Order: sequence, then C-alpha cells, then structure tokens
Amino acid sequence: MSPEPADRSGSSAPRSPGVRRARAAWPGEVVSRLAPLALALALVAGLCALLGASPAAVAAALWEGAFGSADQAARVLATLAPLLLCGSGLLFTFRAGLYHLGVEGQLVLGALCATGAARALWPGLPAGLVVALCVAAGALGGVLWGALTGALHTRGRVSEIFAGLGMNFVAQGVVLYLVFGPWKRPGVASMAGTEPLDSALWLSTLGGTELSPAALLLAALALVGTALVLGRTHFGLRLRAVGLSPEAARVLGVPAAREMLAAFAISGALAGVAGALQVLGTFHRLLPNVSSNLGFLALLVVMLAGRRAALVAPIALFFSALNVGSLKLPMTLGLESSLSGVLQGVLVLLALLSPWKARVGRGGGRPEEA
Repeated sequence: MSPEPADRSGSSAPRSPGVRRARAAWPGEVVSRLAPLALALALVAGLCALLGASPAAVAAALWEGAFGSADQAARVLATLAPLLLCGSGLLFTFRAGLYHLGVEGQLVLGALCATGAARALWPGLPAGLVVALCVAAGALGGVLWGALTGALHTRGRVSEIFAGLGMNFVAQGVVLYLVFGPWKRPGVASMAGTEPLDSALWLSTLGGTELSPAALLLAALALVGTALVLGRTHFGLRLRAVGLSPEAARVLGVPAAREMLAAFAISGALAGVAGALQVLGTFHRLLPNVSSNLGFLALLVVMLAGRRAALVAPIALFFSALNVGSLKLPMTLGLESSLSGVLQGVLVLLALLSPWKARVGRGGGRPEEA
C-alpha cells in the first residue's frame, strides 16, 4: 500500500479525512453556486424571447447602458458605494441570525439627518467641517433607527422582520412630511424634494461625472473593515455564537440581546452614512425617494453572496450595472427597464432554493464565514 504523498512542507503525514472531503466537495460547491445564476439567466432569456427580443440584444443593451461611456460607468460605481455600505451593515445582522429588513429606513433617516445638519450648520461653519458633520449626523441617525428596531426585537419581542418594515414606513413618512411641509421649497412642494444644498457642500466628483471618489473609498473601507471585524475579532465570534443559538450563547456567558443591539446599531450607522452620501454626493437635496430602494437591493446582494464579505463587492457591482444598464432597454429595444429587477429577483429566489445555500439563523446550522 503506497504511503500518502508528502505535502508542500515535505511532511509525509496523511491528510485528514475532513480535508479530503472538503476537496472532494469543492466542484459540487462551485456548481451549486453557479447553478442559480445559469437557471436565472435561462429564465430571463426565455422571457425576452416571449417579448420578442433577442437575449443577446438585451445583454448587449444592458452592457452598453452600464459601460458604454465614462459617464455611465461612473454612474455604476456611484450606485455601488451605498450598496457596499448597506451590505456591510447587513453582514453584521445576518451574522447574528437576524433577517433585518429595516436597512431601507436607516438609509432614509441618515439622509434626513444629514440634510437637517446641513440646514442648521451652513453657512456658519467651514464647508469641509459641515460635510464631515453631515456624514456623522447621518451615521448617528442610522444608529438611532437601528437601535430602536433592535429594542423592538429584543425588548418588545417583535420579529425583526416586522419591526424593520414598520420603521421603514415611519422613516418614509417623516421624510414626506418634511419635503411637503417645513422643508418644502419656497412656494412649491413636490416630489422634486427640498431646496438644493449649497454647491460648496457637494462632494467632489471625478471628471464631472456622478462618481465621488471619497464615497467609493469610504464604502470600500467599510467592507474591508466589516470582513476583518467579523472574521478576526471576538465580537465577530460572539455574533456568530448568537446567530447559531441565542440560548446556548447566554449559557456560555454571551449576552445575546446586547450583541443583537450592537449588530442593529452598526448596520444603522453604515446605512445612515449611505443616506448622507446620497444627499451630499448624488442628489444634493432630500428627496421622497432618496434611497432609490438601494437598501432593499443590498438585502438581495447579501443574500445572494451567502453572507460572505468577499462576494458582496462583485455581486453589488453586477446589480449596480443591471440597474444603470436597464435604462437603455426602453430606448433601444422598447422593453421595460424593470426587466433587470426581474433578473435580480429570480437570481435571489433561485439562490435561496438552491440545495447548497447558507443556513443562517437560530438553530440553522453553521453560517457562512465572513
């Protein structure tokens, strides 16, 4: 019987059965990851055929709409920044076993607080300081909204799903009241939003495009920091323990309620920053639809990424390109731009139905690594 081959270090020790099983399962894991994407693309291709459009022409139009010019590519990256920030925050709550749907409201409240800070502080302070304080106000507003959602769940025994959705409606209602009430433009109140901020408070952009390098850099740093915290710290380990079983975590001395509240607050802070960047870098005012549903889209990104931080950025880029590229469909092919939303929804649905999917939640098995 031949001995086990030596490893790279020269040792002839046999590999453990777990290592051999992991290597044997790797092709199946890859197939399971790619199968939802392939099936979703096939279904959307069939839908395109039913609508009388060539799937190749639809794909070409989406690519042209997303990357056909420098302005369009910059718009894709500008949309990517809030997706990465919201997705980073959601990684904390999903690690704690919480299906947190309140990220949309946290983004909206961050935008509201940033606008309020700008109105209160400008022009009394230097522009750079006002911008920094607006971002901090957005983060603080998101923390408040996240903490309230967490308190409803941990203290009021309300499902985090319903608590988050309820807080979303409240945040949206407050924004509508301000836009059509105290903060309305002089003489008019409309969906166009509040009076634009002074141009001195706008984030600088790259070459006159919509892309703010500062916003994208901040989002990238947030994602890297999230991966390090969840994968390399005791806090990340405690969140994982709570996500596996809050009862077992309490027996081991981990305060489950406190860790959940911390996850909600961190998620709120990052989503609030995303809302502030929407005001300062994209719209330059508070709009009723200031979130552009990016909070909900970030949920789909994190779910499709299997809660892995390393996969959030490429999937968020793909979804951002779909969102921007879909605007080309009505102009070139006469198709509704909502076709990209169909593709996104089908992707996530099939990923959730995949036999090899991340099990996150209380008693749900071993969660994905960050």
